[in-house]
Amino acid sequence: MATIKDVAKEAGLSVSTVSRYLNDHPYISEDKKSRIKEAMRVLDYTPSSIATQLRSRKSKTIGVIVSRITNPFFSYLVDAIEKKAVQSGYRVLIMQTYDELEAEKNCLEMLKQQVVSGLIMCSVESDIEAIKDYQKFGPIVLCNEKVSDMTIPQVVTDQEQATFEGIEYLIEKGYKKIAYCTGGNFEVDGHGSTRTKGFERAITLNKQTFNKKWIFQRVHTISDGRKIVNQLSQLPTNQKPDAIFANSDEVASGIISEMLDLGYQIPLDLAVIGFDNQPFTSMLSIPLTTIEQPVEALGIESTNLLLSLIDGKKYQINDNKLKLKLIERESV
Repeated sequence: MATIKDVAKEAGLSVSTVSRYLNDHPYISEDKKSRIKEAMRVLDYTPSSIATQLRSRKSKTIGVIVSRITNPFFSYLVDAIEKKAVQSGYRVLIMQTYDELEAEKNCLEMLKQQVVSGLIMCSVESDIEAIKDYQKFGPIVLCNEKVSDMTIPQVVTDQEQATFEGIEYLIEKGYKKIAYCTGGNFEVDGHGSTRTKGFERAITLNKQTFNKKWIFQRVHTISDGRKIVNQLSQLPTNQKPDAIFANSDEVASGIISEMLDLGYQIPLDLAVIGFDNQPFTSMLSIPLTTIEQPVEALGIESTNLLLSLIDGKKYQINDNKLKLKLIERESV
């Protein structure tokens, strides 16, 4: 495939001259323009769509930042975003951070470079002030990530209250020693902090036993769930929890699978509650009690809001579509 360097060589001109031509620079002679056009024809050279967008400073592409697309929650969320974006004539560029700060900064740079017209951030690792600084390059919408700074548009559910109610549900069922998982750090604001606030509020209000050995940080996968069970199995019997808030269906399914493999019974030996209500949760060997997120509505509302901001219009988020609810099954 021909490059801009090939075009310059064929035309007998510098790369910078060809670049100025492609960027519609006014001070290029007709002779040079003709030579560049002929070189492009001979080499069958076509500028990339991204380059064209950069020249016009307009893009029909929006970026979506997720931590891991292999997480089914993000897969369904991105699917809803992309369907809505395509209906509006936009394409979607999916970017994964794997919960790494530097990777997220690289994604934000896409907005600065005008590769995308706007960003939907479905996971957040950076300091909010750093994210705010990128807003001068284009609109940013936080999806399912709540922050206190309202200068960043957000489409969120009340995860703190949902977690609070989930923990209270366990307490009402008679569980007194509740373990907790988070995708972030337990004592630091950031990923998963709103759910952690709900957990702490429920434990404190109900004067429940709290053990630091029952807190599991930065856990995301089925494998992480299995590792949690192996750690819990090493504790003395009187120090083991009787329930666990897994904070994701993936982690919960790993916990259930490993518990059963080790000969334990669910929920007799350990009650398990997940978060998301992914399609597979009702088909597990022990159907999972979980908190259902309105994934499709999150995607649609976030996309509607971002595209409205790109067009300089106002959009009223439909909060009635963003309700969470507890799904009771056999793991509790």
